[in-house]
Amino acid sequence: MHTLKFYKKNYLIIFFTFLVILNSCGIYKPSDARKNPTNADERVAKNMEEGRGFRLGNLAKGSNGTFQFASSNPLWRAALEKLNFAPLSNVDYAGGIIVTDWFSEGDTNEQIKITIRFLTNEIRSDAIDVVIHKKTCNAQNNCKVNKIENTLNGEIRLAILKKAAKIKNEDQKAAKKGKPYKIPGKSF
Repeated sequence: MHTLKFYKKNYLIIFFTFLVILNSCGIYKPSDARKNPTNADERVAKNMEEGRGFRLGNLAKGSNGTFQFASSNPLWRAALEKLNFAPLSNVDYAGGIIVTDWFSEGDTNEQIKITIRFLTNEIRSDAIDVVIHKKTCNAQNNCKVNKIENTLNGEIRLAILKKAAKIKNEDQKAAKKGKPYKIPGKSF
């Protein structure tokens, strides 16, 4: 009998807590039907603008079939094309990074490494970050690595962005003409 009273008290506490939570959410708040749109999509848009409600993205809508692969990303393709002069050490599309191996021109004790980090897939000025490291070694093979901050970083970024814009325009023109998408370096 004593446990039955204990359960009833717990249920009452949970019930009143639930009511307080629901009341603070504004569920019982009356609204004027004249101010609310009748179309469901318009109501959702209005609620989202006012900061009410939430969305789970396109989770309920299903997949629309647009996938972003490395061969279809103009920014990625442009970066690989512009870095074709250097040996690549790490190329990770999922991680959004391209790292060249150490390379130099001729017989010199200085080598450089270029790292490109992709911050977004959109072609814009802050889409990629270019970092250049310079390694200088002496005769005893003692090496010193420094990060280079000069105009070369910006020049590489600009060259990649220009090439990406050109690739994107070519892809859009080909799509308008109904031509199939061509993967660079492949002939079918």
